[in-house]
Amino acid sequence: MNFVKKIRKGFLLAVMAVASAPVCGQDLLADVAPVDSKMRAIDSLELNRLVGAEKLWDLDNPAGELYTSWDNKSVRVTGLELPSEYKIDLRQFCMPTTSRKVTSRYGYRRRFRRQHYGTDIKVYVGDTIRAAFSGKVRIVAYEGKGYGRYIVMRHPNGLETVYGHLSKQLVKEDQIVKVGEPIGLGGNTGKSFGSHLHFETRFMGHFINPEKLFNFEAQDILGDYYVYRAAGTGVLLAEHNIVGGESEMSEQEAAALAKAEESQGFQQKKIQERTANRGKVHRVKKGESLYIIAKKYGTTVDKLCKLNNISKNTTLRLGQIIKCS
Repeated sequence: MNFVKKIRKGFLLAVMAVASAPVCGQDLLADVAPVDSKMRAIDSLELNRLVGAEKLWDLDNPAGELYTSWDNKSVRVTGLELPSEYKIDLRQFCMPTTSRKVTSRYGYRRRFRRQHYGTDIKVYVGDTIRAAFSGKVRIVAYEGKGYGRYIVMRHPNGLETVYGHLSKQLVKEDQIVKVGEPIGLGGNTGKSFGSHLHFETRFMGHFINPEKLFNFEAQDILGDYYVYRAAGTGVLLAEHNIVGGESEMSEQEAAALAKAEESQGFQQKKIQERTANRGKVHRVKKGESLYIIAKKYGTTVDKLCKLNNISKNTTLRLGQIIKCS
């Protein structure tokens, strides 16, 4: 009888040991699993706020109220009327690389006797490069005497970002990409003297020093908003002090934010009025051709081509703005 009891006791202990094994295993895995320091700092409420805000963005035609055209060839954007002030939202961001080492800053290079329009960050060949903001890929190309393999993205906050000297591009032109998604791999292509990422930030074709927006060493943005001023000076506005935690806006910051928002609303109204005065415009829908659009507005394909500086063989993109009169 005692022998049977011992067997039963041993069997129960064995079952309990097996049942507890997965839990212990999960605990051990949790202890050794790497945890992203950035995600550790974001609680679920904040994450929901970011996701909710991003849903409002028009990723198919990012910043369509500012940019009147979409070009897959030229990095330069010209012919746009720059608003006197514009508030750029930096909150839904991701650092393009986890590297904290800046090897060359924005500004004039005496050695090469030319202006450097971006920030160079040390990366190694094959390092993951990520989209700084959600948006749409405008250019995926190669430039042997310059950027090498590079990518240009346009974002709903008005910015365009450029990623140069890549070893590989992981996205295609006109592809919609969410913030933080991999878009390329670090490299040493083009006019480069060592593997690095050349990173540019532009607003309507005008350069902004990336280090006025990003702190690469701290792996964070410098403020929630950046107010771009056509006069060439910008100002950072923060609802939260990025490094030191939450803080209230100063009276000066609040006044600047109110002024920027008022100016931004005024500029958008001017754009709408200007568009109305200029004539009719059409946003290309799926399946539409120049012939269909010309027929709809009672004009000719030749006139559309002349108004939009395009040819009859131009492939229309979904969401493209076409001047019709």
